[in-house]
Amino acid sequence: MQWSLLAWSALAITVVMLTTWAISLPLRNASIIDPVWSLGFVVVGWVSWFSVRSDVDALRTGILLAFVTIWGLRLSLHLFTRNVGHGEDFRYVAMRRRWGDRFPIVSLFTVFALQGVLMWIVSLPLQFGIGTPGRATGWVIALVLGAVVWLVGLTFETVGDAQLRRFRADPESKGKVLDTGLWRWTRHPNYFGDACVWWGIGVVAVGAGGWAWIALVGPLVMTTLLRRVSGVTLLEKSLVKRRPGYEEYVRRTSPFVPRPRRP
Repeated sequence: MQWSLLAWSALAITVVMLTTWAISLPLRNASIIDPVWSLGFVVVGWVSWFSVRSDVDALRTGILLAFVTIWGLRLSLHLFTRNVGHGEDFRYVAMRRRWGDRFPIVSLFTVFALQGVLMWIVSLPLQFGIGTPGRATGWVIALVLGAVVWLVGLTFETVGDAQLRRFRADPESKGKVLDTGLWRWTRHPNYFGDACVWWGIGVVAVGAGGWAWIALVGPLVMTTLLRRVSGVTLLEKSLVKRRPGYEEYVRRTSPFVPRPRRP
């Protein structure tokens, strides 16, 4: 493992987050962090490659770069088109009211710096997968298994987002709960897909052998965030209050991993 890569990745993330924070100030919109979040991982992947490209496993590196670039660009475009014209997210509006004139400096640490640290941790599969030149025994199995898990994740995330977008665009859906398609099997197919994408990337990285097993910390942290912190738990607190019928949907439908609905 070329350990200097970890420092280069941290520097790249710092630049991305500081720049995004600076832009958010005149816009008075901290929500711009949402589409930038996934783009930051793309930056980490390519910075990692430029940092060590004289001594990399070309096949594994190419796959990792393709996986993170496809995922990152798609998610960033989706979030940008979804958020544009809708103002600042209610989470940041509440923070702005609470902190008043101190919000800019508070947001620097609690929004941008915090997400930067998490980005560095979650992106460990990219850093170790690219920075470790060798191949472990069974690396082909790791590559194929990782690719399958990644593809399942990207499919769930992409299809789930498309189904939700169509549902929201239909005037007859106002006030209703989306419980068809993938949303019949899990309350958050996009979050489940996100987790699978990073587990897939992590498994591919483990095929490098050596210290690369540390890379699995990344998808573990991502899954915990999506399931227990900023994803399912935080979102559903507001949905239960705002959406009639959502409590019944919660009772019958899996929160994360897809499975048949309860009667």
